[in-house]
Amino acid sequence: MKICVVGAGAIGGLLAVKLNAAGEDVSIVARGAHLAAIRTSGLTLIEEAGETNARLQATSTIADLGPQDVVILGLKAHQVSAIVGELPHLYGPETMVLTAQNGIPWWYFFRLGGRFEGRRLESVDPGGRIGDHLPVERVIASVVYPAAEMTAPGMIKHIEGNRFSLAEIDNSETPRLKLLSETLTRAGFKAPIVSDVRAEIWTKLWGNMSFNPISALTHATLEDLCRYPLTRALAAELMREAQKVGEALGIRFRISIEKRIAGGEAVGAHKTSMLQDVEAGRVLEADALLGSVIELARLVDVATPHLDSVYALVKLLDHDLQQAQGRLKIATQ
Repeated sequence: MKICVVGAGAIGGLLAVKLNAAGEDVSIVARGAHLAAIRTSGLTLIEEAGETNARLQATSTIADLGPQDVVILGLKAHQVSAIVGELPHLYGPETMVLTAQNGIPWWYFFRLGGRFEGRRLESVDPGGRIGDHLPVERVIASVVYPAAEMTAPGMIKHIEGNRFSLAEIDNSETPRLKLLSETLTRAGFKAPIVSDVRAEIWTKLWGNMSFNPISALTHATLEDLCRYPLTRALAAELMREAQKVGEALGIRFRISIEKRIAGGEAVGAHKTSMLQDVEAGRVLEADALLGSVIELARLVDVATPHLDSVYALVKLLDHDLQQAQGRLKIATQ
């Protein structure tokens, strides 16, 4: 298959290298020092079993690449709006667009039915720009479980996990969905087709909207924030509020809060993606992970005092980092 990964950072890079190794025709869209390194030395994936280097067609200009069978959006949620107007250059008649963003997706209320059908979420699609430029019928949903980080330009380290749950956003089973699942499976991933993608999104989001901001604010790894009693308790409070929001929207949570926290702890001394962004001076995913839940809470009239407070702190941290064009990292003596 002809596959373009738009945003070949940690997760996008992981997908690009392994799909390329499986024989797919993979190109990537990247920028800056990362793009320069890929053009010079290829994209290298570091795994426990060793290193894999992929020589890929790489560009910063989407229009260079032409129609694709699959477009994988490996960008952070807040980055999609800036490039979505260029995506039609990649569309052929049957092009699928795999959304691989954390948080509540922009398409959440599309093809769902009910009182909020078609409602746009300002927190993840400001002004409706994404919905206007990315036809919802092209979208394939994914819930991303691997943990990875970009250790240097052109270098991706895979920490753990290999599951990408897949679904049509109306939860139907289609030939194209089966084809994509088979393609990812050949590349070494677990790629199950799930029957209730929104419930799975909430289960993943439970961790992201609690662990990520706490980690960003405290500089703690997953195992540290889950083991420290006060932050473990705070994570549980954030999850309880989010659960009330999800349940008001008809979501059934299939595991307990304690089990979800234990799952985060089991990942070990991993820096969350938001902490990685703080250390690198990148824009934080506050709106996709927290703002979206708060926006949904207002729709269903659920109080979220802990979420509101943590969101305010993360937004201020993000504002200060961007104003100073700085970064924060705890240095060892």
